[in-house]
Amino acid sequence: MTRGVDVPLLKILPMKSKTPFRSALNVNAGVEQPPPVNPTSLERFLKTRRKSMTVSDYMEGILSGNRTVLSQAITLVESSLPAHIAMAQQIIEQCLPHSGKSVRIGITGVPGAGKSTLIESFGTYLTTTAGRKLAVLAIDPSSERTRGSIMGDKTRMEQLSLQPNAFIRPSPSAGSLGGVARKTRETIFLCEAAGYDTILVETVGVGQSETVVHSMTDFFLLLMIPGAGDELQGIKRGIMEMADLIAINKADGTNMPKASLARAQYQSALKLFPAAESGWEPRVLTCSAVYSTGIPELWESILDYESLTRENGYFERRRSQQSRYWLYETLDNSLRNHFYQQPRIRTLIQEYEQSVLQKRISSFAAAQALLDHYLNHLHPKTK
Repeated sequence: MTRGVDVPLLKILPMKSKTPFRSALNVNAGVEQPPPVNPTSLERFLKTRRKSMTVSDYMEGILSGNRTVLSQAITLVESSLPAHIAMAQQIIEQCLPHSGKSVRIGITGVPGAGKSTLIESFGTYLTTTAGRKLAVLAIDPSSERTRGSIMGDKTRMEQLSLQPNAFIRPSPSAGSLGGVARKTRETIFLCEAAGYDTILVETVGVGQSETVVHSMTDFFLLLMIPGAGDELQGIKRGIMEMADLIAINKADGTNMPKASLARAQYQSALKLFPAAESGWEPRVLTCSAVYSTGIPELWESILDYESLTRENGYFERRRSQQSRYWLYETLDNSLRNHFYQQPRIRTLIQEYEQSVLQKRISSFAAAQALLDHYLNHLHPKTK
């Protein structure tokens, strides 16, 4: 029996054929793909990132209307880093002399009322027909569990985001009061310094956010929809008292009779409220954000309000009241943060919390004891 002999692999390959060999594994040359990043945008981005921007650089960009620099400055304002906070305050102080020349409009409404759709229709009218320069500050609700936000307002405002005279800035609520971003008021100053003469602040439409937005705007628009049950039971009286204008949205097609009925109900309800300090009598209008009907009437009412309140002095008086309000609001927040940032206080809070849970001390006595420790730390008693 003959023993097998190992034959090299190359020797058992088939002989070359006269016809060229075509393998199914060959990859044909495809269409040349474009770069993943726009070279022009990348070059512009790298130019701004090559060196750290100074306060003067930010101010130059803001005052010239550079939207990229404005967005970077707003991000700086929203940052919680100490270095960013210090620089942001310098930018805000230099923007103050250039601010205050706009009309600030707060917009709120029940979920599903069509706030984003109305803002797009209204904003497009302002930037194209009315010749205004518009900044939209849309507050996006943050998750209580993950602290994340969808930030989808630019997606919902496709047409408005393409307008050269429109600037849309979605901001996360970050768990602040009623879902209103903590730095929205400072952002208003930056936008006004950049030349935007109309500011829209959209609330998330929940909780107490309406009260906070009312404290930073000149005109308050409440958006409602017809046929959603009992019209007057679906909203708090306090919000209706704050409203300078109630707009019944989706007043089109088969909704027209319902919209007319809702308008009459709200007009009757507003007559029961005491007269406003501004001297303005709130109005109720119907509109359709989808078909852009009633939009000019909304803007005309806002102009009427601005004209009336500027003449009787309420416009500037209200802004002074708002500045005073935010002075004390900032003090409260700063003192609160300083209190909880003390290492000794953080340790004592856990101890007193256990004492409260074990019913060895009342909540009020524990709070007073913690405040005493805090004050003694700031001003230690000398023996």
